[in-house]
Amino acid sequence: MATASTPTPTRAVLADLLPAATTRAGAQARDLALVAGGAALTGLAAQFSVNVVGSPVPVTGQTFAALLVGTALGTRRGIASLGLYLLAGMAGLPWFAEASSGWAMPTLGYVLGFVLAAGLTGALARRGADRTPLNTAVAMVLGTLAIYAVGVPYLAFSLDVPLSRAAELGLYPYLVGDALKAVLAAGALPLAWKLLGRRG
Repeated sequence: MATASTPTPTRAVLADLLPAATTRAGAQARDLALVAGGAALTGLAAQFSVNVVGSPVPVTGQTFAALLVGTALGTRRGIASLGLYLLAGMAGLPWFAEASSGWAMPTLGYVLGFVLAAGLTGALARRGADRTPLNTAVAMVLGTLAIYAVGVPYLAFSLDVPLSRAAELGLYPYLVGDALKAVLAAGALPLAWKLLGRRG
């Protein structure tokens, strides 16, 4: 007797609620605009920067923006958007933190982590993780951990310091701020769904 399999539920992300394009070219143009817009938003948020005494890693808005972009756009577009942000910044566009650019900076690992985090939060959003405060907070925490998983080892390598020292410089001072970002997202994203009147 055949048994019914339970497919992994796939849901809309916030970007899917935009009016549908009537042609394939229109759909591609819309996706390109979303990808570019997400990258630009992250670059703008990166300019809200505060230096931390004794650390090469500033507090910026780009981490929060990267997580929101991934969640709002979904996996494929989120990865593309933060990948564009990464590549354009490495090529010289001054939209990393403090209007910096290039690839020879010790904090580049965090930007690499943004791409991973956008893919992760986008995949979680496709499973409805942005619909309730608790699930949204969990998704934000997991996305933040993905950023640190790349950024802290990269920082250790770039500065030629032990991983424990890199964590002191580029992880521990930021945990309270990251918790606040998770709380903000946990309020904002479910509220957006509620206001739009869509839960499924």
